[in-house]
Amino acid sequence: MIRPLKILLAEHDEDIASITKYFLVSLGYSCVICSDGEEALHHFKKERFDFVLADINLPITNGYDLVIEIKKKNKDIPVVFLGSEAHQADIIKGFNVGADDFVVRPFSMEELGLRIQAIFNRTQANEKRQHIHTFGNYTLDTLHHVLIFNGQEKRLTTKELNLLYLFFEYKNHVVERSLALKRVWNTENYFNARNMDVYVGRLRKILKYDPNVRLENVHGVGYKLVVLPLPPETV
Repeated sequence: MIRPLKILLAEHDEDIASITKYFLVSLGYSCVICSDGEEALHHFKKERFDFVLADINLPITNGYDLVIEIKKKNKDIPVVFLGSEAHQADIIKGFNVGADDFVVRPFSMEELGLRIQAIFNRTQANEKRQHIHTFGNYTLDTLHHVLIFNGQEKRLTTKELNLLYLFFEYKNHVVERSLALKRVWNTENYFNARNMDVYVGRLRKILKYDPNVRLENVHGVGYKLVVLPLPPETV
């Protein structure tokens, strides 16, 4: 089951926001509207998004400052700025803070949709080439299905790999049980839920060697892969 592309739309104009969300949903995307930069940043910290559309003239926290904070949390997330009659200096500033594109109003929704898809396709292609992921003292190689610790490789089953990678994607955030079941087992039922508990137990045993990494139960909700910062090296 593929999760739809989830877009954070930070737009202060209610009519524009409503029209834009309607169009994005018609393309099969999921969309959350925020009317100011502070609200948008709050949602970004609490939820997982795949794409950001941000008006440069947001109240409370403007679009530029919002994206600066967003990039601190996720430097790779695609961002498109939306502006009305933007000057060249505005566009340059947008790219300097990490935007992938700058769309000046008026623009057609079809054009916006094509830009989003083109940018997302490019970033996804880059991600597919990156199969090495590190957390704590572990290295996860999703291409070869192995977890490496102190030079020792642990071969992972497909289910172990998919579940661990899901926890890695959400590291230090809660993964709801329902999401894990849909992503890894493609369906929710009692037997798959019990099966998942077994796999979580296996992963705990695999991850027990690094005190900076632990897989926690969040009672009644799901699981959280907690990754603590590594201690500084001593000379």
